[in-house]
Amino acid sequence: MKYSEKISNKLNELLVKNYDAEKGYMNAINNVDSDRLKMFFKRRASERSEFAKELRTEILQYGKIPEDSGSFKGTMHRNWMSLKSTFSSNNEEAILEEAIRGEEASLEEYNEILKESNLPPTIDSLLIKHKNSIQSAINSEKVHEELVS
Repeated sequence: MKYSEKISNKLNELLVKNYDAEKGYMNAINNVDSDRLKMFFKRRASERSEFAKELRTEILQYGKIPEDSGSFKGTMHRNWMSLKSTFSSNNEEAILEEAIRGEEASLEEYNEILKESNLPPTIDSLLIKHKNSIQSAINSEKVHEELVS
């Protein structure tokens, strides 16, 4: 496998994760009553959409084709979030817990790719920016979770 193909494959994996996260946050908006949480989830969805655009641009620069949708696993997670919120007595807390779990999984994905020592500096800095933003979102979500529990 060529270097550019290997990098674009890894970026496509992240791209799919960001599609999944964006859709998950949009789904969460429909399952909470709190306007503050709706706004919070809307900002997260918008941020993930922006991440996806940036990753698509990088993939195209390597002459590869970016993925155009999320994963089956992501769809299943969103369905689980919907089901869990339906049966949970405090659905906002349950949805926040799931959002945190999803963000922590994304953070692990970014950390794995950043372990690659041969990433071009532009990709490395882009991924670090995304990773830091995801970590910040996790911290914010944990604060929100404390407020609703």
